[in-house]
Amino acid sequence: MNKSKLTSLLFTALLFACFSNVSHAQTGVNTQTPDISAALEVKSLDQKTGLLIPRVPTSQKLLIPSPATGLMVYDTTQRCVSQNAGTPAVPNWICLGRDMLTSFFYMPAVAVDASAVTTASRTLDLYDVYKSQFNAPKTASTGAPGSIPFYTNDKLYYYVTNCDTSVIKVNSISATGVLNYDIIKAADYASFMNVVFVVK
Repeated sequence: MNKSKLTSLLFTALLFACFSNVSHAQTGVNTQTPDISAALEVKSLDQKTGLLIPRVPTSQKLLIPSPATGLMVYDTTQRCVSQNAGTPAVPNWICLGRDMLTSFFYMPAVAVDASAVTTASRTLDLYDVYKSQFNAPKTASTGAPGSIPFYTNDKLYYYVTNCDTSVIKVNSISATGVLNYDIIKAADYASFMNVVFVVK
């Protein structure tokens, strides 16, 4: 085979390989035929091996610059697979399989001034109270991270499940957790309101 035919054949083979890679973007480890729905498929040849993702302590995880939404690492401090459920600009690391088990929780305690009847509606940002208390706890047990993972406000539903209706009239709760209410009678010591957050 002369040099020009060999060059032409090599060029054709290279071109075919390039177009094959463009049209078939799947990558397989221990398999030549990764599933077409997967960008990456890893197969175990002896059924006794698994996937090992990067392992870091919480302190190092929190130093990852602009972590992508969905980025996962194994947190050796909390002993969990940790995922950024926030954004690169505002990370919100949660432990998969642990934090996600809590599908609802009560709002942190907060005092609402109900000492006098109001002539105009008042507002209280329920989400802001939740975030500020979860993000900056007063103290923690030895070895615990300095903040509690929290959800972004678009990931929650907000409910008033019970309240003293002789004292407070709930007008509305916005999609982002802002409560609009009226005080219709001055409260006594027994007045209350229960607010529940539900994870979407």
